[in-house]
Amino acid sequence: MQTRKPIVAGQFYPGQHDSCIDEINNCRDAGTLAESLPETIVAGIVPHAGWTFSGNLAVLVFSAIKQQHEKVHTFVIFGAAHGYFGQAPAVYNRGSWITPLGEVFIDDELADNVLSAGPAVSDLNAHRAEHSIEVQIPFIQYLFPGSKILPIIVPPREQAVTLGTSVGNVISKDERKKIVCIGSTDLTHYGPRYGFTPMGVSEDALKWADSVNDRKFIDLALKLEPERLLADSAENCNACGPGAAAATIAAAKKLGSERGLLLAHTNSNEVMLRNMNTTSADSVGYAAMVF
Repeated sequence: MQTRKPIVAGQFYPGQHDSCIDEINNCRDAGTLAESLPETIVAGIVPHAGWTFSGNLAVLVFSAIKQQHEKVHTFVIFGAAHGYFGQAPAVYNRGSWITPLGEVFIDDELADNVLSAGPAVSDLNAHRAEHSIEVQIPFIQYLFPGSKILPIIVPPREQAVTLGTSVGNVISKDERKKIVCIGSTDLTHYGPRYGFTPMGVSEDALKWADSVNDRKFIDLALKLEPERLLADSAENCNACGPGAAAATIAAAKKLGSERGLLLAHTNSNEVMLRNMNTTSADSVGYAAMVF
């Protein structure tokens, strides 16, 4: 059986079992859920930086799902394509993934149905060095013990929308399972470190990245406009996983969602100022949304 071992445990999140659980609980304590959540949650968008920076936003999404749905059979996790340059979305369709919290199994039945519907392909090797999905797995293991996963890396191409619609259609036909789609993306990477400084290097430029550039992406996601989201992200560089986000909102739309809910939005500079009393010329945006 194919087993993917963790590559960023001890770096993006704790590498030991007890420390991992402690950090998850710290993340949960750091955020407050919205008073009014959708009665049914079919999808969510989460960030994937180190937990120190964005773990509390990611866990907000999983906590919201937990509040509305005690049992989730499978999480389809659409990941960013940081190092995968294939044309088609890449499915990890067999075996299991390992984290410090143990082993979580692939929903191979769902994987077969998704692959049959297209346009994704089976490619386990594509996932070997991708962290955007891995950092979500311990949240699922802790909050939804026994749940399965279906990891899919989604390049930022038009196929992302086709994939999301196709996955939504597959899910809608399976009345035996509660299946939730998760899209993993960070937002604007601004500053000299990232080679993206269209507004210069200043405090005002970082505010623009947060309140203008990030907000364009968030608004299109909340309005369930995956095609425009892909085009806007290509033009404005406001997401590192636009394909994952587009697939997620296309699936949510297919599953009956009419609008998303923003749970939280912040950036790495705000986190550094709040927790470390320091700032940087660079910043990365993070958002937590449910649909």
